[in-house]
Parts: sequence; C-alpha cells; structure tokens
Amino acid sequence: MNKVTVIIPNYNGLQFMEPCFAALDRQNYRDFDVLVVDNGSEDGSREWLEEKGIPTIFLDSNTGFSGAVNVGIRSVDTPYVILLNNDTEVFPDYVGELVRCMERFPDVFSASSKMIQSADRELLDDAGDMYSVLGWAYQRGVGQPARGYRKPCQVFAACAGAAIYRRKVFDEIGYFDENHFAYLEDIDVGYRAKIYGYKNVYCPTAKVYHVGSGTSGSKYNGFKVRLTARNQVYLNYKNMPWPQLLLNSIPLAVGVAVKYGFFCRKGFEKEYLEGLKEGFSTLGRCKKVPYRSEHLKQYIGIQWELICGTFLYVWEFAKRRIRKL
Repeated sequence: MNKVTVIIPNYNGLQFMEPCFAALDRQNYRDFDVLVVDNGSEDGSREWLEEKGIPTIFLDSNTGFSGAVNVGIRSVDTPYVILLNNDTEVFPDYVGELVRCMERFPDVFSASSKMIQSADRELLDDAGDMYSVLGWAYQRGVGQPARGYRKPCQVFAACAGAAIYRRKVFDEIGYFDENHFAYLEDIDVGYRAKIYGYKNVYCPTAKVYHVGSGTSGSKYNGFKVRLTARNQVYLNYKNMPWPQLLLNSIPLAVGVAVKYGFFCRKGFEKEYLEGLKEGFSTLGRCKKVPYRSEHLKQYIGIQWELICGTFLYVWEFAKRRIRKL
C-alpha cells in the first residue's frame, strides 16, 4: 500500500489541470496515489478527468473546499494525505520531502510546504500560516525573497493549498469544518490539532509554485471578504475557551476595527460587515471545542503564540513596505 494520497479539490479549474498533473508525473518519489474531488464543475473538467482516467469523485454540487477535501480524506486509507490546490506546480521532490518530514516527527499533524508565487518566482507566497491575537491569519513570508525561509520550524497551521496531514489524527480532532465552506478552514483544523497537543511544521525542502486565488479569481472580492469575516468569528468562538475569549476581546475588537478600515478603502466594507453579522447570527451551527483541563498547557502555549504572531505580522509587514521603497 502506498503511504500517501494526493487529494486535489477542483471547481472549474480545467485551465490548471495540465501543468498540475504534469508536475505530479515528474515526482522522484512514486509511492503515492492521486484522487481528485470535483465540486460539480461545469467547465469541461469532468470530461478531461474522465478522458485522462484520473481517479475522481464527482460531486453533484459545489460543497466548498472543506466539503470536497473531507470526502477525499474519508475515501482513502493511506497514512498520510496531501491536499493540493489545482493551481499549483510541485517540484520533483515535493511528495517525497513531505513524507520524509512526517516520518521523522510522529507528533506532527501537518507540514506546510514552501509555496512560491507562480507569477513572480523570486518571491514567496507562503511559508506556513500564522495567527495573531488580533484575529488575523496571514501567510508567513509572503512577498519576501524565495531564496529565504530555508529552515524548518513550527508554524501555527499548514496552508491546506499544498500540505501533508497525518490522516488518523482527523478521527481524534475532527475534519475540516464544512460550515466554513472555504477560507480559514486550514487555520481552524491546525488550531484544533494544537489544542490536542500536535504540532504543525514548515518543510522548506518541499517546494511548489502557486498561482493563488485560482478558484475565487482574485485576492480581494466580495465573496471572499464575506466568508473570511464570517469564518473569523467561527474560528475564535470554536477554539478559544470563554476565559480566553474574554482575555482577547479587546485585541480582537481592535483587529476588527482595523480590518473594517482597510476594507473601506478597498470598497468591501459592506461585505465585511455582512460576514461578521452572519458569523455572530449563525454561531449555533458551530461545534465548540470542549474544554479539557489536560489541554491547559496547550491553551497557554497557544496564547503565547497568538501574541508572538502579532509581532511577527508587524515585522513582516514592515519588511514588505521597506522592499517597496
């Protein structure tokens, strides 16, 4: 039996298929399976996948990223699963490096790859996802020179656009939250893993070119802004015990205010407010992570990470601004 299955969620991503699968065909490590979960595409993706004979689960409608990858994860029995966006091109040693990383560290739930911007291959897109006490999730290293970030390290969560996961851990902590549909679902599942004592790491030797926003179409749009705002509410409510929510209430409020100002300048203030409103009005859908006293150490560690993550965000933001001068 192979050790890992590469699961590719797809929704109208026909334009990305050829380069994505050509890169997988060039892998040095061959002990992997491929499974596509198609979210009811209408752009010819189904016909292309059937013609190529690629193992695919065809869903009748768009269940979002979370729904698609959950179907894929539950359908396989390999020890590891790699979730890979369709708008990626992986390096030849990508799969092997991720598998070796997981085998070296049995307490690791997920490993994030070194994602490089496809449009400008001198710049990073993501070196692991981070979270802050302001309630802001961000891509570590985004916009920085791709030659940097060469050391493995712990990160808050893996970017599910190109990451490997230990499959059996999902049975313990739960799968991707389908209430999210898309956006912040990878931060959420990584957060839960940390509460249960697992680690999320960055594997710099596993490299991938990433187009970015291949399905949503742009970095900022009304759909993405609304869902991200809503899911931010879900993320904090589910994973923070009430005392931690109270402790962080002021910085979280500051984070919301600053983001509102940002989206006012971008012209998406209405969508941002709609997302927040929907998040608070539908909290009843969310399954809050039950507090357990044996997890207290992890909660304290996470709180420290949230504080440090805020300072790291400021530092990386300043570096990007300086590069533009």
